[in-house]
Amino acid sequence: MESEYILEMAGVTKKFPGVTALKDVSFKVKRGEIHGICGENGAGKSTLMKILSGVYPHDTYEGQVFYNGEEVNFTAGAIRQAIEKGIAIVYQELALVPQLTVGENIFLGHEPRKKNGSIDWNQLYSNTKDILEKYKLDIPYAEKVEDLPVGKQQMVEIAKALSEDAKVLILDEPTSALTINEAEVLMDIIRLLKEQGVTMLYISHKLEEFFEISDTVTVFRDGQFIESLDKERLSLERMIALMVGRDMTERFPERKHQIGETVFSVSDLHVIDPDKHGKKVISGISFDLHKGEVFGIAGLMGAGRTELVTALFGAYGQVVQGEIQVNEKAVVIKDIKTAMDLGISLVPEDRKNMGLILDQSILKNISLPNMDRFAGFGRINKLGELEESQKYSKSLSIKTPSMHVAVESLSGGNQQKVVISKWLMSSPQILILDDPTRGIDVGAKYEIYKLINDLAEQGVAIIMISSEMEEVIGMSDRIMVMFEGQSSGIIDVADATQEKIMSMATGNVADQED
Repeated sequence: MESEYILEMAGVTKKFPGVTALKDVSFKVKRGEIHGICGENGAGKSTLMKILSGVYPHDTYEGQVFYNGEEVNFTAGAIRQAIEKGIAIVYQELALVPQLTVGENIFLGHEPRKKNGSIDWNQLYSNTKDILEKYKLDIPYAEKVEDLPVGKQQMVEIAKALSEDAKVLILDEPTSALTINEAEVLMDIIRLLKEQGVTMLYISHKLEEFFEISDTVTVFRDGQFIESLDKERLSLERMIALMVGRDMTERFPERKHQIGETVFSVSDLHVIDPDKHGKKVISGISFDLHKGEVFGIAGLMGAGRTELVTALFGAYGQVVQGEIQVNEKAVVIKDIKTAMDLGISLVPEDRKNMGLILDQSILKNISLPNMDRFAGFGRINKLGELEESQKYSKSLSIKTPSMHVAVESLSGGNQQKVVISKWLMSSPQILILDDPTRGIDVGAKYEIYKLINDLAEQGVAIIMISSEMEEVIGMSDRIMVMFEGQSSGIIDVADATQEKIMSMATGNVADQED
C-alpha cells in the first residue's frame, strides 16, 4: 500500500564547525500537497532542503530520510541520485545558462541523442514543446534565456526540473525577484502542478504567500522543528510567534525621529544608460530629502528605482540633465568615491554580487570601504580594524562565532547586516537602502527597521526603496512612487494606502506634493 507521506525525516541532525544547523528534526510531507516551510534566516530551512535534494550526502548528517516509504541514503554526487528518484529543487538564484535557448537549458545534461551520439535537436525541441504545453508554461522554447524577463526564467527552471519527471519540487523563494503579475502567474502554475500530482515544498519570507498557496505550513526555529499546522489553523500572528519564539505585537517599531532641514535635493534629473545605446532610464525626477527623514521609494519592478539611486551614488548611468545638491551646494557625483566623500552611502539591492566579497571574512567586508581610517605609514592598524568592525557587528547582532568567518557561510539576514555595517562605518549623512529586507525573515526585518529608526533619530537622512507596500508605508515619512523612470507623485505617509500606491505605480499619476 502506497504511503500517505511522500517524504519523511526522522531525527535528522546536521552540524557544521561551530554550529548545529539542524537538531533532531522529524517531520512529514503528504503526497500531492503544497507544504510551506518557514522560519527566520538561520532556522535550518536551506540545510534541510539540501539534505532532501542530495546536496549533502547521508554520511554528512545523522538520522533518516524516507521517500515513498523507503529510506534513502544518498552518497557523494547525490544530487543526480535525488533527481533520478524524483526530487528536484529550484533555487532562489537561478542556475541557467543565459546564452543558451530555453530548450537547451531544460535538457542540459540529459539531451536526447541520436544513434551516433550527437544531440537530436528536433527531438529536444519537440520534447520542450510537450513539457511547456503539458504544464501550460507560456515560454518561447527557442528563445535565449538572457532575452527573457525574470518571471519567464523562473518558469524555465521549473520546466527543467519537470523534464526529469520530478515528483517532489522544492521551490526556494520563488517570487523574491518577480513582479506582482509574474508572481500571480507562478501561483497559477503551482496550483496546476498540484492538480497533476506534483508535491511541492514552498519556502518564502513573504508570509502572506503561505495563506494563498500552501495546504500545510511547517515552522522551524534555531535548527529545530517547531510545529506543522494546516493552513486553516494558522494566523499570521501565530506564524510569526512560532518563528521568533515570542509574540510580536507590531510589525513596525514606533518612530520618534524629528525631521530637520533639507540636506539633499534632486531637480529635474535625467539619466541615460550608455551601455544600452543611450537609453533614457530616468526622466525628470525631482525630490528633497531632509535630515532625520525616511523617504520611501515605491514602484513595480522595472520602474527605475534602482537605476535612480545607483545613479545618485555615482555607480550607474550618465546624468545628462538636472541638478543634485548636498547641503544646498550643487555637486556632480561622477563616481562612488565622490559620493562617499559627500557623505552618501548605498546598501545595494543585490547584496551578493554588489555588496559583498563572499569568500572574504566578515572583518574584511566591513572594513574594506573604510581602510583609509586604519592605514598609515604603509601599514594597517589591524587591532583598530578589528575593534571598529566588532563594534558594528555587535550593534547589529550579527550571528557568527568569529569575525574571521567567511561571509558566504552566513544566513541571508546576517549577510545583509554585514553590508549595512560596512556603510555605517563610513558615517553617512545620507544613507540609501535599496530593498534592504529582501529575502530576510521577519525577525531580522524588525531588527533592521529598528536600526533605520535609530539612524533617523540620530539625524541621518535615509532613502529607502521597498518592493513591499506594507513596509514602505510602515517605515516612511513620505513616499515617491515611480513608473517607467518617472515620478508619479510624492505623498505623505498619512495619506498613503496600498491602493493609492498601486494606482500610481501603474501610471495613474497623482497630484505632486506641494
